[in-house]
Amino acid sequence: MKPSRRDLLAAGAALTAGGALAVTAAPAAADPGRGHARVRTGFERLAADGYALLAGERVGVVTNPTGITPDARHLVDVMHADERVDLVAVFGPEHGFRGTAQAGGSEGRHDDPATGLPVYDTYLKSGRALADVFTASGVDTVVFDIQDAGARFYTYIWTLYDCMAAAELAGKRFVVLDRPNPVSGRAALGPVLDRAFATFVGREPIAQAHGMTVAELALLFNAEFLARPVKLETVRMTGWRRADFFDATGLPWVPPSPNMPTPETALVYAGTCLFEGTNLSEGRGTTRPFELLGAEGIDRRWAEAANALELPGVRFREAYFAPTFSKFQGRTAGGVQLHVHDRETFDPVRTGIALLVTARRSWSGFAWRADHWIDKLTGSTRVRTLIDAGADTDEVVGSWTEDLAAFRSVRREHLLYR
Repeated sequence: MKPSRRDLLAAGAALTAGGALAVTAAPAAADPGRGHARVRTGFERLAADGYALLAGERVGVVTNPTGITPDARHLVDVMHADERVDLVAVFGPEHGFRGTAQAGGSEGRHDDPATGLPVYDTYLKSGRALADVFTASGVDTVVFDIQDAGARFYTYIWTLYDCMAAAELAGKRFVVLDRPNPVSGRAALGPVLDRAFATFVGREPIAQAHGMTVAELALLFNAEFLARPVKLETVRMTGWRRADFFDATGLPWVPPSPNMPTPETALVYAGTCLFEGTNLSEGRGTTRPFELLGAEGIDRRWAEAANALELPGVRFREAYFAPTFSKFQGRTAGGVQLHVHDRETFDPVRTGIALLVTARRSWSGFAWRADHWIDKLTGSTRVRTLIDAGADTDEVVGSWTEDLAAFRSVRREHLLYR
């Protein structure tokens, strides 16, 4: 995939609009444990500038429980109470605006009890249907502020993509308020999606662990993938560095979805979510989703096989658990728990592939989901067919080298932070 230069000037203008936003508040307090200032999110910078970017506009916000201030107030509540903002609508993604729905669900159309604002459901809507929602809401500008988890198959980035495309169709301006990538922005990792396998867990050819923030992704989408670019503006963070993990930001963590309870979950998710494509539990229904993996009939041999690979930054504990919902509900599954001891060297995608390879070799009951969901998660048939053919971890990981290098080249054009 060669980098497109379509609308490069428009993308550059959007970057400048976000980067040049005036900030009049006092500097953030330093975090003595990390040696640099606390991260100030895009919303903080927008508010500090008196919402000048939204002046005279009827505003709608795409957000969920993660759209909070450093003192844990929700931005919708804050904006609704501020006469400088004409906030007229809220748009909820998967799991809903207030986060009451499980995976694959949403909250539907309703009025928010706290503010009285109309809440529109965006989940599984795209194109003209979503554009009609924006039109019906009466907004002039759509604002996006949701915490991402850093993986291609985490659906909020495709809510971003679909909302950008729909806003262009509806003639609306689009503003992205940036937040940190919780697992750092150091590198893109893993296979790149083949468009033939595009779904809501991957619309466009980006890497499985993209290593970008939502504002960077918005710039990438607008310049490289959208048929018609939206009028886009981004509001950058200050204080965030690409090597920062979430605990370096000084920001409160809110689970972006019910099965993403901690930043440690996000750290492994880009690899272990692949087990959704198998008959093993990915840990849903436990207190450590995506860190606990297993199935009935698995014993210590899987942990032994995984540890024998000496993967960087991680060890595997023989584990037994009984999920309260999802696969093996109320039954005891055996398997592994991941313990990441060095996140600087830990590679979640390589680890996920290694666990698939060793699970298949050490447990005779291993099977892919009948619908080949693994192909949607990895972005092609390649991972599944190579593992079925007996390939080892290095062979599978090596199979996407060229595609990943091409994506990294495109990605580099849209990075906002060092």
